[in-house]
Amino acid sequence: MSHQTVIVLDFGGQYNQLIARRVRECGVYCEVKPYTTPLEQLKAMEPIGFIFTGGPNSVYDEKAPHVDPAIFELGVPVLGICYGCQLMAHTLGGQVTAAQEDTAREYGKTETYYDTTCKLFKGLPEQGISWMSHGDYMAKVPEGFALTAHTDACPNVAIADEKRGFYGVQYHPEVNHTQHGVDMIRNFLYEVCGATGDWTMGDYKNTAIRDIREKVGDGKVLLALSGGVDSSVAAALLAEAVGKQLTCVFVDHGLMRKNEGDEVEAAFARWDINFVRVDAEARFLLKLAGEAEPERKRKIIGEEFIRVFEEEAKKIGRVDYLVQGTIYPDVIESGAGDAAVIKSHHNVGGLPDYVDFKEIIEPLRLLFKDEVRQLGRELGLPEYLVMRQPFPGPGLAIRVIGDLTKEKLDTLRDADAIYREEIAAAGEDKNINQYFAVLTNTRSVGVMGDGRTYDYTLALRAVTTSDFMTADWARIPYDVLDRISTRIVNEVKGINRIVYDITSKPPATIEWE
Repeated sequence: MSHQTVIVLDFGGQYNQLIARRVRECGVYCEVKPYTTPLEQLKAMEPIGFIFTGGPNSVYDEKAPHVDPAIFELGVPVLGICYGCQLMAHTLGGQVTAAQEDTAREYGKTETYYDTTCKLFKGLPEQGISWMSHGDYMAKVPEGFALTAHTDACPNVAIADEKRGFYGVQYHPEVNHTQHGVDMIRNFLYEVCGATGDWTMGDYKNTAIRDIREKVGDGKVLLALSGGVDSSVAAALLAEAVGKQLTCVFVDHGLMRKNEGDEVEAAFARWDINFVRVDAEARFLLKLAGEAEPERKRKIIGEEFIRVFEEEAKKIGRVDYLVQGTIYPDVIESGAGDAAVIKSHHNVGGLPDYVDFKEIIEPLRLLFKDEVRQLGRELGLPEYLVMRQPFPGPGLAIRVIGDLTKEKLDTLRDADAIYREEIAAAGEDKNINQYFAVLTNTRSVGVMGDGRTYDYTLALRAVTTSDFMTADWARIPYDVLDRISTRIVNEVKGINRIVYDITSKPPATIEWE
């Protein structure tokens, strides 16, 4: 099944992925392509619309990115955002100049007035906040364009040639700060491009299963299952498609959270696949014994994971296909064209040459993270796996500060489980993007009953974030923190002091190590 497609043409904007996500949230499939993509290649995709992203350049600069002017002769609607708007104006005969200090240069939240007879603003309020970020100004708009939005400082915040389906906005409708911004994108898709909304996870699931069956035939498939969201959803999709032909190797290194290994295994019990759970806890702990430096821990764990996976792969024998959980942001960030090769090597992470396979399958490479979670639900994966929080590859090894022992790991597992249980019970899990406990290497004096203790300090970390690039510490209610602290100190042996990390990112990172 082929989907209606919108092409997001990337001119270096910081929000390119966000634009694509907004389009897909509206039920329309889209792909992000670099502005250098040849016009013939874009035409071959038969798009119903183009969206030009923002970018850091000025269109009048000699080395600024441009587009083949013939794109405007395809009869396909175009929405230009920020730089994309200015590029459209510049290419079609308008004039773009640097804004003067006192007029037209705008940044941040700005009161904006819209002409709601324009299709882009159909059914929306005539006034609202938009998110501006532009230092250039359209001194002259191209012939055939009308002014459809303005601010107190700028008369041409939005322009439109409705006859040809060309629209440009100086602000960013894709960001949450712009009121009704997603509605504007939806209007472009449905009112202008004629979208029907044929992009659903149910359809994607069925199409992906069919395509995988056609590709694999009677071949054997191997997947390294970490228990994370991406690898779990990829495994479920392959299980649904080829069943017994799939072997999932789950390396249980003993560094996961409480009961997670059992939960991962239970989640895949419904499928008739070869599920291999390798109990490698003792092996990993032996390799990590006495090692306190976090980067060394990471390296040891990465290398040992490869060795274990290699040994299991050899037992299987011939493998036709290797599955990877590459998702669309990985593909975009790696760059188009060579993306598959770059990510294949990155994801396999040094897989030995003699784990022989003829092709890599990346069934999630068209999906954003939220879409991967939706697909997981469509496939019947339990919510605890689908909504699993980001978890570092080395697992709890870098949440135990200093050297590792099984006793320390078990202590942290028990404390972390109580923390997570109380956060969920208070309903705070819906407000916090990531939360976890860290067993510090600091010991202090305490009093329990009539006796003196000298035990470890446990740190609690919780953050709110939209992109994990920056994060703010979460304001957990005091009574919830009180319950967490009381339970951990009373129920977990070896901890007598609880501290709460109130540092944002930056200057701190989300993880401690």
